[in-house]
Amino acid sequence: MSDTTQPRGGIGRIVGASLIGTTIEWYDFFLYGSAAALVFNTLFFPTADPLVGTLIAFITYAIGFAARPLGGIVFGHFGDKIGRKKLLVLSLLMMGGATFAMGLLPTYGTIGIGAPILLTVLRLVQGFALGGEWGGAVLIVSEHGGDKHRGFWASWPQAGAPGGNLLATGVLALLAAVQSEADFQAWGWRIPFLLSGLLVVIGLWIRVSVSESPVFLEAQAKAEAAAAAGVKEEAPVVEVFRRSWREVLSAIGTRFGENISYYILTSFLLVYVTVHLELPKSTALNAVLIGSAVHFFTIPLWGALSDRIGRRPVTLIGSVGMAVWAFVFFGLVDSKSFAVIALAVTAGLLLHGAMYGPQAAFISEMFDTKVRYSGASMGSQLASIVAGALAPIIAVELLKEYDSSTPISVYLCLAAVVTTLTVAVTRETRGRDLARGRDEAPAAAQAPVSAGDRV
Repeated sequence: MSDTTQPRGGIGRIVGASLIGTTIEWYDFFLYGSAAALVFNTLFFPTADPLVGTLIAFITYAIGFAARPLGGIVFGHFGDKIGRKKLLVLSLLMMGGATFAMGLLPTYGTIGIGAPILLTVLRLVQGFALGGEWGGAVLIVSEHGGDKHRGFWASWPQAGAPGGNLLATGVLALLAAVQSEADFQAWGWRIPFLLSGLLVVIGLWIRVSVSESPVFLEAQAKAEAAAAAGVKEEAPVVEVFRRSWREVLSAIGTRFGENISYYILTSFLLVYVTVHLELPKSTALNAVLIGSAVHFFTIPLWGALSDRIGRRPVTLIGSVGMAVWAFVFFGLVDSKSFAVIALAVTAGLLLHGAMYGPQAAFISEMFDTKVRYSGASMGSQLASIVAGALAPIIAVELLKEYDSSTPISVYLCLAAVVTTLTVAVTRETRGRDLARGRDEAPAAAQAPVSAGDRV
């Protein structure tokens, strides 16, 4: 599909709807991670050792990741069958409803063991919903946008992750600034969760107005014609593992270092700064706030760069840079200087953005239309289990065991190396026509982009 098939105003509306929706959903998801590091360890998992309570809170945080592949399978199947738009609306409703309910939960001190059980159930609902959100949001933009600028347009839903983190961290930082510690622990932590209800209403109003992907509608028409002719097709998830298992592995490896680095630079940092360095939580929250703001605006720049030089080179800039930065990061954080900590987080998130910005287009371009939602979701969400879900837990356990950041740096470096090796052996996808089958992709996919094609 060429760039001329989609008016600029049209793609702008699609991008806006996806960005706002993903920002809200990531706000909900990251809010739990921040709360796990700051309040859930005492309100829902009280123990004598603060690190043990935090570790248990992060285990329930990881449980949300465990539900994401299931969400990816279910949402991917129906997204490849009935369309991207309907599933995006459903995922937003599920995520927002679960987050709003968390704000109403009684604590351990009120109902005992029932409190962490209810919290865990709602976390599972969050994970299931987010498992279907990512694939739908990036695909509807990728499939509306043209081949030449897909990296730029598809990177905007990616910016919803730092956007949601920025929003979640900002609300928590504001409450920490205007409330006493006692008030925040007693009731103030509930406000960001209840706010999700209002955000979901806004997101739904915008999301229901977008049109379905033209690439999907074309593929759906072909599938219906084939069915009428008596041709039977396998379920998308079966087709993915039968014909595209290499691409699923490539997606997992591409996300591995990116996913681990993000949760260490954001969620685990809150634990490291408040528990290990014994600094005020506002120090970590404000550092993440600054880093997320820069992250939000630079992700599309990395996506645009991938339209010029390719998905692989830009991703490698991030993964190789992160392998080195892993050993610089904690040394800067250990300075206990707010300015230096903010610099460490911001630089780390800039490198993360180089991996994350091109990722939506890169992974979308790996799969054919009839299995794209399933393939992209499965690759992405399986990576979330082996990478992002375990990252805060492993980091906390390493800190608890060695009382040093060095093992965590080694862990982060090795994760970045996995992504570097994966991307090095994965073929370039830039310029692929998503309306055509993978085997039909033109050779021009790796040709240099002329000056006239630039954004």
